[in-house]
Amino acid sequence: MTYNSADIAAFKNVWVFCEQRQGVMMPTTYELISEGRKLADELGVELCGILLGDDVDGLAADLGGYGADKVYVCNSPLLKNYTTEGYTKVITEVTKEYKPEIMLVGASNIGRDLAPRCAARLHTGLCADCTHLDVDLNGYIEFLRTGSSLDVDGMNFETKLFDVNTNLKMTRPAFGGHLMATIVCPRFRPAMATVRPGVMKKRPYDEEGAKNVQIIHPEFSLTEEDIQTEVVEIVKAAKKLVDLIGADYIVSVGRGIASDVEGGIKLAEELADVLGGVVGSSRACVDAGWIGADHQVGQTGKTVHPKVYVALGISGAIQHKAGMQDSECIIAVNKNENAPIFEIADYGIAGDLFKVVPLLIDSIKQAKAEA
Repeated sequence: MTYNSADIAAFKNVWVFCEQRQGVMMPTTYELISEGRKLADELGVELCGILLGDDVDGLAADLGGYGADKVYVCNSPLLKNYTTEGYTKVITEVTKEYKPEIMLVGASNIGRDLAPRCAARLHTGLCADCTHLDVDLNGYIEFLRTGSSLDVDGMNFETKLFDVNTNLKMTRPAFGGHLMATIVCPRFRPAMATVRPGVMKKRPYDEEGAKNVQIIHPEFSLTEEDIQTEVVEIVKAAKKLVDLIGADYIVSVGRGIASDVEGGIKLAEELADVLGGVVGSSRACVDAGWIGADHQVGQTGKTVHPKVYVALGISGAIQHKAGMQDSECIIAVNKNENAPIFEIADYGIAGDLFKVVPLLIDSIKQAKAEA
């Protein structure tokens, strides 16, 4: 049968590209499998992973533990290391054979390279760097109600051009993060999206799912002539980055440190140190050049889910709240008692952070000494 990306009725199931490197699955894969499970349930279809590598069957069972029904495993010595040509050729071949309606790819360095090439060969659309995904319209409306300032009740979501209820609604930051855009791909399939790492919540691991996942080895053709580059050596650069996504405790600073930027950041570092955490920030601090971009939390930064999130001098704009509102415990310190951050805070302190934080540090040190 000839492949036709416009024949929407021929496409079914949700697929996730499962990125592994040197035989180790990337954490973003489990996040996407978990999110893909939600989308597949909304559509009433199967969730499938597509895994490329050399002898990587052993990685497939874990994908079932996070929600995958099937995993299409493509093994070849030529797929051991990522190459643009090799991975693109195999994925497009298998996609044309099985025709998934949705394909999710992590927005890693590899995913950002791979996804647009696959989309071009599959003659379909791609939404890059997504931070939220929905199929169900009611779920999308609820997302807008809690995550935007739009008058949702006064909006009309119906359209004569396509069925809103069956299309993947892909939301991503636009215009430098000043607004969020939701994009659909109504005329072609699969609907493709790269998803920002750390944004989606990982499901609890299910042993039964891992036992029952179906592993399939699809046919594909790949020769050395198909690959124009050769990976001679893989060298991992040692670069110190802030691990916001994996941190249990995050202390973030905002515009409230403007009166003493250096002192405010130092206080945040001291508080993070006694908590055993890391320092984050709002976009305002990054834009002002007070702190590096790898510290930024929010829709245009990193989405985090720590045990404790401490917001110092952060007003709580929608873009920032969307990146941290799912933290287990939120503590906010702000001089403005009407700051929006207090709406989602579990504990709020209306006061000067330069006076409050030293007291917090002393109290935590004392509590640790007495423990």
